[in-house]
Amino acid sequence: MMNRNRRAFLADVGKGMLIASVGPTVAAELGLAPALACEGPQRLSFGKMEPLVATMQETPIDKLLPILVARLNDGVSVGSLVAAAALANARTFGGLDYDGYHAFMALAPCFQMSQELPENRRALPVLKVLYRNTHCIQKLGGGTREVLHPVSAAELPKDRPGGELLRDATRRRDTDGAERTFAALAERSVGDAYDHLQYAIQDAADVHRVVLAWRSWAAIDLVGKEQAHTLLRQSVRYCVDTEHWHGKDSQTPELRAALPKLLERYKLLGRTPGKRKAEDGWIDRLAGTIYDGDNLRAADTVAEALAEGMSPEDVGEAIALAANRQVLCDPGRSKEDVEPGKPEGSVHGSSVGVHSSDAVNAWRNIARVSNARNTFASLIVGAYHTAGPNAGLLAQPWPRPEDLEKVDAKDASKLLRNAEAAIKEKDQARAAALVQRYGELGHPARPVFDLLLRHAVSEDGALHGEKYYRTVTEEFAAGRPAFRWRQLVALARVTASGYGFPAPGYAEACKLLKI
Repeated sequence: MMNRNRRAFLADVGKGMLIASVGPTVAAELGLAPALACEGPQRLSFGKMEPLVATMQETPIDKLLPILVARLNDGVSVGSLVAAAALANARTFGGLDYDGYHAFMALAPCFQMSQELPENRRALPVLKVLYRNTHCIQKLGGGTREVLHPVSAAELPKDRPGGELLRDATRRRDTDGAERTFAALAERSVGDAYDHLQYAIQDAADVHRVVLAWRSWAAIDLVGKEQAHTLLRQSVRYCVDTEHWHGKDSQTPELRAALPKLLERYKLLGRTPGKRKAEDGWIDRLAGTIYDGDNLRAADTVAEALAEGMSPEDVGEAIALAANRQVLCDPGRSKEDVEPGKPEGSVHGSSVGVHSSDAVNAWRNIARVSNARNTFASLIVGAYHTAGPNAGLLAQPWPRPEDLEKVDAKDASKLLRNAEAAIKEKDQARAAALVQRYGELGHPARPVFDLLLRHAVSEDGALHGEKYYRTVTEEFAAGRPAFRWRQLVALARVTASGYGFPAPGYAEACKLLKI
């Protein structure tokens, strides 16, 4: 935030005169814009990060990328740019804007993608998402409208778990009560606060609810623990805001009744997660049960497996495989569901399989970093969340036998060239078949990731490209050899689906970086 002398200076010359003299873009570059946009003690401040955060909020979109590249040339790291964008997004939207929280959920993945690229290209995925992020903020008015403001902590009763208090406040749609409760929990430790937050996250099966919660946690390494509360508050407000429809749909009351019963029936509370390793066949059968079953059956089956001491990693992999099958069995978008950038037959963006895979990845990651109670609950809710939406899906997953029969190449480089050609032709079936055959022949995975990463960076992805690429990367790394290639086949299909819709800002970023 600005020091006292600079505040006095602004007061003396007048805010209107200053902005007229230097212009809004230069004001943003100098870090002056925050005071002009939302002056007063009720504005969140991010200390030494404030000027860079202000740049992300206040810079007109047609001026943004040159300024950010100049920052990079001055020695600012791509991680610092992502951190500033995350704080700007959280302060502006607070988890309450559809495009806004999708932009936020792409921030940690775009940074992780950058680390897979050669040095001269690392800024590309970051600049692409920062362009989207600031564009969303500018559409809302820059720093003139902000959701998050300082909040005071409540005094919490000592006879009830904080997570229950927070969950009850979100169910009542008590924004102030939920915010103050969470502020009190966050004063103790970030990890404890995140554990308590899960009571609200597990209260409904909603992809954005769980992915926002996970991606907020994943971004803490970039923004620092001192700003963790700001990022996690987004989930508190999201849960409150969506209660008006979550509390009335058919699934949510069912889940809210089922989860405590399953935890009690299988005596999971107070237990340590088991370490029993499963055979491949067991994981495949569990994945099939989840894919074919209804929500309650899937949740019950997973709770029983956890009670039997099965490893959460193995149970989680089965859930992830069920979600992956939804990608591979998706018939594609119908004529009635066509949207700009999502033509008939497409599966990228908010398709059932991509949504399901991103959600399972989030449930699994939360299970890994949270306490034992939440490890069990997250996987149970993850199974409940994944099961069910299979009406209308294909009986046989891609690639189909007839598509594989057409692949006669065995040389790795030729298979990769053909896969890229299939992607550029938007031929989902051929792209999936070529990547499947490449894996069957035992060729290394990294060149396939490099191919798909290039297109994940260059194409728009309909708000989901970065998240889904990161989901597949993590699930492949954690998966067993018998199953993990399915993830890359699904990513190849989604990549072919999304080709031909270049990301706004990407061409400009390439030019500025001299790529």
